[in-house]
Amino acid sequence: MIQTFAFYLFATLVIASGAFTILARNPVHSVLWLILAFFNAAGLMVLVGAEFIAMLLVIVYVGAVAVLFLFVVMMLDIDFAELRAGFVRNFPLGVALAVVLLCELVLGIGAERAGALKLGVPDGASATPLGMSNTEAIGALLYGRYLFLFEAAGIVLLVAMIGAIVLTHRQRSDTRGQNVSRQNQRRPGDATRNTNPGVGEGVQL
Repeated sequence: MIQTFAFYLFATLVIASGAFTILARNPVHSVLWLILAFFNAAGLMVLVGAEFIAMLLVIVYVGAVAVLFLFVVMMLDIDFAELRAGFVRNFPLGVALAVVLLCELVLGIGAERAGALKLGVPDGASATPLGMSNTEAIGALLYGRYLFLFEAAGIVLLVAMIGAIVLTHRQRSDTRGQNVSRQNQRRPGDATRNTNPGVGEGVQL
């Protein structure tokens, strides 16, 4: 009973949070609703026994991606009037795409129920062994059977990160480089100047 109640609670909150993410006028509020949707999706993953995916949702998507979105949105100077105008202008295109995706989903479900599609049947080779948690089973697969693919994916991400840093790095010509030795040799007498101005004379800069 408690699992059924938790499922419907998390599912309802995920759908509501996703709707408010799209309908919210303030981009900051949209990101906050998105974070709430991620948390409830993680709750659904816990209910089906996929605690590793739930942890990834909270750590990666909420702790990194959504917070990054929030910082970017808060630091940008967004013209909300222009943003709403763009939303209204692109609304028919968005509705058309939503209708196309809905038709494809209904067509796929109908074809599967009619027997036109034959879905693959798992052979049990990747099933979780008895006495092993979901996280341990995923770790055994990643660092066992798929070790080289996992390391290759890490190398690709590393190369992409280095490439992004190289492409975005710019050497400014209008500023002089930092001279560390000169900064270390600087004395308090070179940085400050003591004055004793008279009353009402002020300070000359």
